[in-house]
Amino acid sequence: MSSSTVDDRADDRWDDGLIARRAAERERAQEGEETLAEEAEDSLPPLGGQYGGSLRTRLDALHELVGLSRTRLANETLAEAGRVLDEATARQRLSAHHTVVAIAGPTGSGKSTLFNALAGVPVSETGLRRPTTSAPIALSWSEGSAGLLDRLAVPGRLRRRPLAGGAADEDLQGLVLIDLPDHDSAVTTHRDQVDRVLGLVDAVIWVVDPEKYADAVLHERYLRPLAGHAEVTFVVLNQIDRLGGEAADLVLDDLRRLLDEDGMALGEHGEPGATVLALSALTGDGVGELRELLGRFVTERTAPALRLSADVDAAASRLRPAYVSDGQTGLGERAREEFAARLAVAVGAQAAGEAAERVWRRSAIRACGTPWLRLYRWYERMRAHGSTDPRLQTPLEDELTARQRVEQAVRVVADDATRGLPAPWAQAVREAAARGADGLPEALDELTASIGDPAARPPRPAWWPAAVLAQVLMTLLQVFGALWLVGQIVGVVEPGLLPPVLIMLGGIVGGPLVEWACAAAVKGPARRYGQEAERKLREAAAACGRARVLDPISAELMRYREVRDQFVTVSGTRTGARVTRLGGGIGGIGGVGGVGGSARWGGTRAGARLR
Repeated sequence: MSSSTVDDRADDRWDDGLIARRAAERERAQEGEETLAEEAEDSLPPLGGQYGGSLRTRLDALHELVGLSRTRLANETLAEAGRVLDEATARQRLSAHHTVVAIAGPTGSGKSTLFNALAGVPVSETGLRRPTTSAPIALSWSEGSAGLLDRLAVPGRLRRRPLAGGAADEDLQGLVLIDLPDHDSAVTTHRDQVDRVLGLVDAVIWVVDPEKYADAVLHERYLRPLAGHAEVTFVVLNQIDRLGGEAADLVLDDLRRLLDEDGMALGEHGEPGATVLALSALTGDGVGELRELLGRFVTERTAPALRLSADVDAAASRLRPAYVSDGQTGLGERAREEFAARLAVAVGAQAAGEAAERVWRRSAIRACGTPWLRLYRWYERMRAHGSTDPRLQTPLEDELTARQRVEQAVRVVADDATRGLPAPWAQAVREAAARGADGLPEALDELTASIGDPAARPPRPAWWPAAVLAQVLMTLLQVFGALWLVGQIVGVVEPGLLPPVLIMLGGIVGGPLVEWACAAAVKGPARRYGQEAERKLREAAAACGRARVLDPISAELMRYREVRDQFVTVSGTRTGARVTRLGGGIGGIGGVGGVGGSARWGGTRAGARLR
């Protein structure tokens, strides 16, 4: 809508004067804000779009990490990470030119007095009545902070503007100061408001006094858990006018000691960390120094990114048990070979190879043996087994044992694959192995049946007909010699004992010699035939086990490696380097540091992603 249209409509509704002009200006401002909001919504950048490169990388990695983990981790585990992502998205929609700083502290610490001192005008109520502040009060040094205050749920009646203060106020342009209720208030709603706002502001000024600076509730509930947010934390020792110079220094040193025990890094000697100073909001001593520090802090416009980076560090620390493995993990070649060997035992690959070798040797001996010996062996088999089939049927107990061996093989390989994995991913691997094990024994049985029994029809080498012919010749010599002798006895043939006897002895001795030679010659081919039969059965069982069990396990391990790489990126440069250094293998993550220390850690990729 154009400016002239607004003016015309304003002229129709109001008489010309101050009220009309203010109404028109207010209407134009509202329409301008709505237009900017619509344009911002239409052109909203991707997650992390308004932040630095490292933070944007970490936010994108956290977003992908949560997406990849929803089917593996409980919603409660991912709740904090989801909250950080939601806050990042909500914060980037709002003004990047404002810095929201909350003033928090215990009852009677002088928060409201300091708030008024920074404002230059009595904005927040002060007095002996406790609690004095019952709701958050906002103080904005510039326009355009309405969206931020709406996000903090600060009512319009509690939004204030400071008095014009010259150059000092110019340095605070963009600052939004929030006076919070007492965190140790007896009113539960006051404490809830403090906790809610502290999770949304860009920075916090903790105001303590000489009496309550060591309060256990303050340190254990707030300062220690927020130690990783040191760079966006100010700790102010107020009411130093009640102490002497030396006493104030002693109390300030003890406060620094307590903060160090809380794990909060102190920004001393130019190092990043929390800012600690002493002042008196009542007398104004040290307030100017705090205003100067706040001015530089607001001018840098890095507080939202620093706060969000610390939130990402805290989320990564909470997610660490779900992604960090204890030592080297994965499924090594040795575990795969042992799994294939167990399946081979379950399907009886070695026994089948030995049976094939025996059958081939027996067939060779049977084909090349003397007829008299074959008759004798046939008689022995009939008497011993009552059957001509030399192969015994597999008892039911052996079949049950084979099934148990398959199940044991799956359990062992699953244990090897999950060793050292975080609990959620170990459970996912076990479930994948269990799904593969379901029906694996039946699949192995069908596979064995499709391959066929190698002992059923063993191949015959080319020299077998010659050996059989030689054995027939030896038998004919025996028969011929015997008939010759019978003919001499009957008188049909002229007497002569030596020739027929020699012919018979040649056949009698030659038959076993031919059989022995065949048995010796068949050892090598029979062994190779048995080994080939065993190899085929082993490879078939291994392929079946790989398709049903190992491949699903490997897929879960690959998924874990992908989320682990994303977690390394989320953790940042320092923690990510430590993770990579301490870990190894597919799950090679050894440890991640805490969230204490600098919040300026950038995000870097620690390994190539697997797709």
